[in-house]
Amino acid sequence: MINYKNGNLTVESVDVSKIVSEVGTPFYCYSYNKILDQYRGLAAALSPSKISIYFAVKANSNLSIIKTLAKEGAGADVVSLGEFKRCLLAGVDPKKIVFSGVGKTTEEIVEALNNDIFQINVESEAELININEIAKSLGKVATIGLRVNPDVDAKTHEKITTGKKENKFGIDLKDAPIFFSKASTLSNVSMKSLAVHIGSQLLELSPYKSAYEKIAEMTRYLRSTGHEISHLDLGGGLGIPYSDESLADLNAYNQIILETVGDLDCKLSIEPGRYLVGEAGILITRVIYIKQGEQKKFVIVDGAMNDLIRPTLYDGFHAIVPVTEKNLSSQKSLCDVVGPICESGDYFAKDRMLPEVSQNDLLAITCSGAYGAVMASNYNSRPLIPEVLVSNDVFSVIRERQAFEKIIQDEKLAAWLQ
Repeated sequence: MINYKNGNLTVESVDVSKIVSEVGTPFYCYSYNKILDQYRGLAAALSPSKISIYFAVKANSNLSIIKTLAKEGAGADVVSLGEFKRCLLAGVDPKKIVFSGVGKTTEEIVEALNNDIFQINVESEAELININEIAKSLGKVATIGLRVNPDVDAKTHEKITTGKKENKFGIDLKDAPIFFSKASTLSNVSMKSLAVHIGSQLLELSPYKSAYEKIAEMTRYLRSTGHEISHLDLGGGLGIPYSDESLADLNAYNQIILETVGDLDCKLSIEPGRYLVGEAGILITRVIYIKQGEQKKFVIVDGAMNDLIRPTLYDGFHAIVPVTEKNLSSQKSLCDVVGPICESGDYFAKDRMLPEVSQNDLLAITCSGAYGAVMASNYNSRPLIPEVLVSNDVFSVIRERQAFEKIIQDEKLAAWLQ
């Protein structure tokens, strides 16, 4: 979906340079049909497991992206009131929304209950008690799941590992019976689900197998002690090829699901985010200057860490390619690709061998569809950049470039400074 045609980088059938002429740089660009392909391919591979797919909205919360997946039948996994409201605006059925996260506020719980969402995942005793009290005040019974921590190493970056005992997420798996017993004494919650999520950008399947085996064992134990378990939320985390990584085989993943939890007669769901949208996006940026240092060259571009923070926050690798294919054949040199922000952490690539680039050249930073625009900020008072969605030979700006006036619209001078 994103490749070279007639020497120019295209997204589907649209030349990137055409978008640049109308939108300027930098901007994010997504392939609509790549997102559809990812969703449909995953759904087909997992169809023997009869599993429901809930899009992890944190990966990319643009309304058009949520709508694209909702129209395909996806539900949504949300972790904030803002994400929840986005899903409602995009037309997601509330009965296909799971609300996750360790710190849900009273306001968020109220909104979830008033909209009769599918499930709230509970992560502490204090939260369990709070949900029961709020549900009682609303005259409702909250459908909840218990997120457990299986103490499984996902073999990914430490900042996106979520299933080890030292992580803040979930309750110790061994304590699940205590929580189910506690929930059974509360009048306004119904807990019939276990949830687990061990991390993000997983490239191996063995951690899933370990986690799901533990969940299956606990499900059987809980049932043996009189608790009903009708749903298992198996989390997300499927990785994508940022570089030359070997990816997990979806058919093998499906087989693991069948072998570990397939015989439990439970409704099953997963929550992929990055896998559905990551490869569908690129960040287009323009070279402002070339600066030759003593040890290497610095390619200074108009994009910055406030636009894409993954390289500095997660040591994330993103391939960087020229928008004009002719540059690919040029001699390569050692470069840092950096932005204009006043920090040494403002970079997209360090010590990277890149084709020869010149001032005003356009570069594409690949696999930027997940955890890119959604994590952007106004650091250095830089505006949020546009997002563009391409379908076949047409494109649409699905978020405009932010005007300076909008950056400061909620600020006001203190009374004594006026």
